[in-house]
Amino acid sequence: MIGQGFLFALHHMESWDVVAGLVGGTLAGYCIGSIPGLSSSIGIALLIPFTYGMSPITSIVLLVTLYMATEYAGAIPAILMNTPGVPAAAVTALDGYQMRLKGEAGAALTMSILSAGFASITGTLLLIGSSTWIASVALAFGPVKYFAIAVLGLSMVSSLSGDSMLKGFIGLFFGLAVALIGTDPMDGVPRYVFNDNLLSGVGFLPALIGLFALSSVFSLVEKSADMPAPLKKLPSVSGQVGLMRPYLGPLARSSVLGFLVSVIPGHGATISAFISYGFQKRISKRPETFGHGNPEGLIASEAAANASVPGALAPMLSLGIPGSASTAVLIGALTLHGVQPGPLLFTRNPEIPYSIFIALIVTMPLMVALGLAGTRLWVRVTQVPRSMIAGLVGAMCLLGSYASQNDLFAVWTTIFFGILGYVLQKAKIHPAPIVLALVLGNITESNFRRSLITSRGHLSIFVTHPFAVACLLVALAVFLAPFVRRAPAAAPAPAPSTH
Repeated sequence: MIGQGFLFALHHMESWDVVAGLVGGTLAGYCIGSIPGLSSSIGIALLIPFTYGMSPITSIVLLVTLYMATEYAGAIPAILMNTPGVPAAAVTALDGYQMRLKGEAGAALTMSILSAGFASITGTLLLIGSSTWIASVALAFGPVKYFAIAVLGLSMVSSLSGDSMLKGFIGLFFGLAVALIGTDPMDGVPRYVFNDNLLSGVGFLPALIGLFALSSVFSLVEKSADMPAPLKKLPSVSGQVGLMRPYLGPLARSSVLGFLVSVIPGHGATISAFISYGFQKRISKRPETFGHGNPEGLIASEAAANASVPGALAPMLSLGIPGSASTAVLIGALTLHGVQPGPLLFTRNPEIPYSIFIALIVTMPLMVALGLAGTRLWVRVTQVPRSMIAGLVGAMCLLGSYASQNDLFAVWTTIFFGILGYVLQKAKIHPAPIVLALVLGNITESNFRRSLITSRGHLSIFVTHPFAVACLLVALAVFLAPFVRRAPAAAPAPAPSTH
């Protein structure tokens, strides 16, 4: 079946449009990842409006290759200037920048791109095996099990807010409230509609562009005076694969670990990189050298971060649950093209998941070649003034939101959510839980109500399916875990009196 899926996808990918999308996505990903302040989710949100005229396959190939290339490219400014291009690259900077200070910038960049390439191909092979199996099992699911999975996904995405779970919950429930606006999916009754443009709900794409892209424009304007110091001497990068020979063990372990961690919805590249870095440090023979230029730390973080890309795609493709903020945006892109991720994707639109598999495999050598050959160019990209980047990104945000609906209301929606996203950044509330709640909100509500219709209003239906019960119990444990961990320790017993 897998072989037939690949042949079917290859038949649909035999066009120059798909090849151009693959190369263009890789180049765009390098440019976006090299610029501190931007990320893969922002890049995907910016390009979605410009994919309307493309076929679904060309569109998804462009966006997925951008996603992969961005996650690696963030390591370039992290190693050379101690300025992570993407959040996960902050872990790479711990040892990568120290290697650069020792005069080993070329070796650090070579190791990072080779680690990224190996982890990407390893993660893709694991993705091919796991997603098809999960989807085949999930085909037998009904509304009760889908509801339980959606609740489990919601419980995990709330952790995307960082250290504060309370802020994660705030973002999560705000997103669910916004998802209620529009026409009731079951009864067709308008809900919380104060403008006719909201009858179909808050535009997902304008809200997405505002929360991620336009809010970053405001941050770039605020920090436009902070320019990274230019490099006096650009490093030469050699493609000596022999550099990796002593570190094949950490490379393989971190690739598998990064994939497994990121398969859990809400655990993206940053968490994967931190867990892999900490694990490698714990088992290393030289843990004291971590943070001082140890290549093991660099390889562990980069391999895990890049393996997280196919890892986050696994729940998106097989269950329709986004594994990260970037895959939530990808779900929006597929939906706009009339494709619904989930178990039925492999039967209704098999060309989509298998095209993604092929794109990930083909992009890897292209990404490695560009990484080894074009480092000097990507370093130049990091020196572009942030005020210029802010103006360009801002114009693309407004143009893209207008193009999504050909309506000025979409532009005002983007501006509103852009301001909201900026305020949330100041409050240190990440917008990812809001976006993921917008994606999962309708799935949760519709399957909950379908289940009640099936059971004639009896809530007991949710405890009659062992799989659903297991998912709901895990979701409850995830919700309660932060409060249990942070419960104040019992007061120490008073010292005995000496009298």
